[in-house]
Amino acid sequence: MQLHRFESSATIHCLSALLLAVSLSMAALSAHAARTAEHRNTAGQELKPSAKAQGHQGRTVRRSKKVKSRRVARRATQRPSTGQLAGLRATTDALALKSSVALVLDQDTKEVLFSKNSEAVLPIASITKLMTAMIVTESNQPLSETLRITQADVDTEKGSRSRLRVGTKLSREKMLHLALMSSENRAAHALGRNYPGGMDAFVAAMNSKAQELGMTDTRYVEPTGLSSNNQSSARDLATLVNAAHEHQIIRELSTSPEYSLSVGRRELRYRNTNGLVRDPDWDIGLQKTGYISEAGRCLVMQAQLAGRKLIMVFLDAASKYARIGDAKRVRRWVIESAPTAILPAVAVETR
Repeated sequence: MQLHRFESSATIHCLSALLLAVSLSMAALSAHAARTAEHRNTAGQELKPSAKAQGHQGRTVRRSKKVKSRRVARRATQRPSTGQLAGLRATTDALALKSSVALVLDQDTKEVLFSKNSEAVLPIASITKLMTAMIVTESNQPLSETLRITQADVDTEKGSRSRLRVGTKLSREKMLHLALMSSENRAAHALGRNYPGGMDAFVAAMNSKAQELGMTDTRYVEPTGLSSNNQSSARDLATLVNAAHEHQIIRELSTSPEYSLSVGRRELRYRNTNGLVRDPDWDIGLQKTGYISEAGRCLVMQAQLAGRKLIMVFLDAASKYARIGDAKRVRRWVIESAPTAILPAVAVETR
């Protein structure tokens, strides 16, 4: 009997120890599960942005999608240039220029140093504004006279934007400054509209001046260059650059790096569309850039290189960086080789 009671007591003790161990194990498991859940919740809180942040991220994503959509739409709707359609961009040359048309000549001797499709007649975009400036300058109209931007100056052909709102009043000289250095279309149109006899008389004067200069490949229909019917050749444009360079005001305004002016309560700041005017390695006496889809990227300049005054014309480049790159290639070639003869392009020049 004593042995039996001892065995029963031992059994009960073992069972109690076993139950205690199970209980401790379950408690440990519960604590571990709680810590795991807490860690997950904490991690979730750290990773989950606030409502404000979510809203900002959402706006950023939507804005990025809109910007991307606009870029895709522009690429999809951008028409090939006239030079591209004519196959001129397939022309190769010794300098590997990206422009379909190029011409480099000595301003003093008229010696041609480089020629590539220089007789091809193409749209010239805002290079037009050099002739606009010529007509305004030679008309001797008061530069201090105040002109007003009207609805007639708003671009309805290409839908280009302008910071000169309808009703803006500026002097003729300020309008000319903006037209030359930053290619301001409304300013150029206002200059033509305020010519004696109006726009028709102004365009007639542009074409008459072209004929006077011997620019037989050139035709103008308006003063901004927005119309693809404003056309010329590189040879004619070199003639125009040479003639425009005779006017000090055109030289100064076209090469102005920056310009600020007050319009009502607004302070407008403009930068030259040709970044080379801010490059200390260049000595540019006159310049003008241009772009519409039909013309591609265009650039004309007068610059001093290797002790020579050169006139450079680049038409129908695929990008604004390509036309600047072409100018730099020509500069490097002129400085390194001091050329004295034509470097021909491998192509038949096309009219």
